[in-house]
Amino acid sequence: MVIVPEDRIGLVTKKFVLFGKQELPEGRIIASHGEAGYQAQTLPPGVYFWKWIWQYSITFQPFTIVPTGKIGLVLARDGAELETGRILGRKVDCDSFQDAAAFLANGGRKGRQTAIIAPGSYRINTFLFDVEMTDMMTIPDNAVGIVTTLEGKPLEEGQIAGKIIEGHNKFQDVDMFLHSEGYKGLQEQVILAGSYFINPWFAMIEMVKMTEIAIGHVGVVISYVGAEGVDLSGVEFKHGNIVSKGYKGVWAEPLGPGKYPINPYIMKVELVPTTNLVLNWASARSESHQLDKNLSTITVRSKDGFPFNLDVSQIIHIPTTEAPKVIARFGNMNNLVSQVLEPTIGNYFRNSAQDSDVIAFLGTRKERQQSAKDHIGKVLEQYNVYGVDTLIGDIVPPESLMKTLTDRKLAEEQKITYDTEKKAQETRQTLEKETAIAEMQKEIVKADQGVLIAERIADASVKKLPVMQTAFVCRPMPKETD
Repeated sequence: MVIVPEDRIGLVTKKFVLFGKQELPEGRIIASHGEAGYQAQTLPPGVYFWKWIWQYSITFQPFTIVPTGKIGLVLARDGAELETGRILGRKVDCDSFQDAAAFLANGGRKGRQTAIIAPGSYRINTFLFDVEMTDMMTIPDNAVGIVTTLEGKPLEEGQIAGKIIEGHNKFQDVDMFLHSEGYKGLQEQVILAGSYFINPWFAMIEMVKMTEIAIGHVGVVISYVGAEGVDLSGVEFKHGNIVSKGYKGVWAEPLGPGKYPINPYIMKVELVPTTNLVLNWASARSESHQLDKNLSTITVRSKDGFPFNLDVSQIIHIPTTEAPKVIARFGNMNNLVSQVLEPTIGNYFRNSAQDSDVIAFLGTRKERQQSAKDHIGKVLEQYNVYGVDTLIGDIVPPESLMKTLTDRKLAEEQKITYDTEKKAQETRQTLEKETAIAEMQKEIVKADQGVLIAERIADASVKKLPVMQTAFVCRPMPKETD
């Protein structure tokens, strides 16, 4: 009598056969028809009779437990040979590898298996199957899983990735993928954030960040896979094909701001700013977009032979509808700057400086800035770019010329100072003269008033005298006097 405990299974080894065939077929190590050797049939927990110790050897084996967050990869030590060109044995009906006899009877293949064992407890015959634990595949948030399969049909001529196959549940059902004639190698389909029962013997997963398009930008998609599409760019555009979404080439419809699960091995997304973009031709200044990091102050030579430096800022705008044409023509924004903006603006100001001396250039800065805006704007229109404005920044003439200009300006200022002081002295003299006259005027007025008073006093005296004489004559004279 043999008693198998509740947490064990019994692995049976038959030492010999009393009657019938005793030897296993060539190449087989597991007996499924009563032959001597390791038996496919195991003993579940329970009580068994007639297992004579002189004929049978019973080994108690713990259940195979696959913990949560793990999967079991199965390697079969016995079975039919793998088909030529295959590396994995296809799935057969065997109760998750718990029925070893059914596995062998249903044509199970020797070697690594496509099917996996999900978390749980299993009665696995370890004489036949070797179970290896591995982690579930987990894709974090804001990431994308890039899939490369190790089994399937060869890729078609001219293709770099396998076409999307439906029904395999994100590559978790390997047999459905292979049955649907999935391709071997890099896959167009990606997997998003989550946990997956993916057999690493079948598929390799590489995690990359999702493609993020910031506000104020659009993403122009360049697809390396798909059928050849109809060119939508028009007859006048001769710098590349622009196709509909899903075809190979530059897509006519750019992606708006957001996050996208893009496979970077089959698609490339070029970011194009749709807000006003400032580019500085200045050695000490660069914008955050870094498109002008290789631009420097422009050195020009004037008509009178003086070299001088000037800083220039160019503001451009690329409409959303024109972004695919810009990318189809130049490939990326850096090429637009280096191939168009840098030579156009540099050559314009060099030519403009040669028509004028330094002093005149400084004096006509406003007019030259407007002329530069008009000229550069017309040039950029040919490349589907709108020139918003051209601004001349700091102008640095030669030091010797600057000293001459400074000395001249100082002399002019001194002359103005002297003229001002002269006028101040003349004003002071006039003031003092007027002040003296005003003081004398007081005395004159005082004298005039004195004369007027004297005259009035005299006139008063004269008017009083006749009255007094008349009174004198009328007085009676003393007689002695007569």
